[in-house]
Amino acid sequence: MKLGVICDGISRDLTHAVDVMDEFDLTYAELQFVGDTEVGDHSAAEVREIDALLRDRGKPVSCLSRHVFAGTTSANRPGDELHTKHMDALKRVIEMAHVVGSPLVRIMTQKKEMILWGKNGAEKWNVAHGAWDTMAPMIAPAVELARAEGVTLVVETGNGTMVNSNYTARKLIDELDAKDALKVLWDPANNCWAHERAYPDGYAEVRGGYLGHVHIKDVLVDTPRATLEVREMGKGQLADQFQPMADALRADGYDGVISFESVYHPGNGSFEDGFRRCIDQFKAHFA
Repeated sequence: MKLGVICDGISRDLTHAVDVMDEFDLTYAELQFVGDTEVGDHSAAEVREIDALLRDRGKPVSCLSRHVFAGTTSANRPGDELHTKHMDALKRVIEMAHVVGSPLVRIMTQKKEMILWGKNGAEKWNVAHGAWDTMAPMIAPAVELARAEGVTLVVETGNGTMVNSNYTARKLIDELDAKDALKVLWDPANNCWAHERAYPDGYAEVRGGYLGHVHIKDVLVDTPRATLEVREMGKGQLADQFQPMADALRADGYDGVISFESVYHPGNGSFEDGFRRCIDQFKAHFA
């Protein structure tokens, strides 16, 4: 399958990150921060330099992953100051995507509300009434922009966002009737907090053309203690699910990229060290 890495998980020095990618035979570069700058905030000259480096080294860009819409809430509305700020950033990322040839641009969703739907009393006492209904109108202008610009958006299943599972990601896409322009960026480790088992449950939600991109890492979640631990790959709660996930992706002919997300360190603060401890396991399952 097509394997890559979120480059700044190795280093924000893109040249060094590409050197490490070559060392481990990884092809696809996902860009989030290059230097101290998030994608969408680089100058035109810097974007050209990034493009030249990656093309010279044979590293196609899989996705530009700015935190578009992160930090918005159910109190925000389309066209308000914060929404406009994020839409302007999205426009800049799409401009960069055209230069570097990225087919995908990541978006996020509004901050999580814990209970969105309920019944038998919960619908009165526990549900965050109307929170979910505010989201589709916020995302709709981004979908229309993507259609006009000829790029595909991928909405990440995030820890702190209302789309925090494949179920909620698919529900959003269906409500927007946007399967042509909006796909799921499946991060099964993030979905652990929502107790969505990656395989078979989570994967079943994105079959049939919903899946656009994948992030892989391993974690251990302790929801009652509000604690998340990133684990060395194969030593967290996804250890027994990576191979079934990989087998299902192959069987279904998934042709997108699977990005390793290097957010583990072995206690020394070095995410490159964490990457080096995990990458063989990643390739063993997904290569």
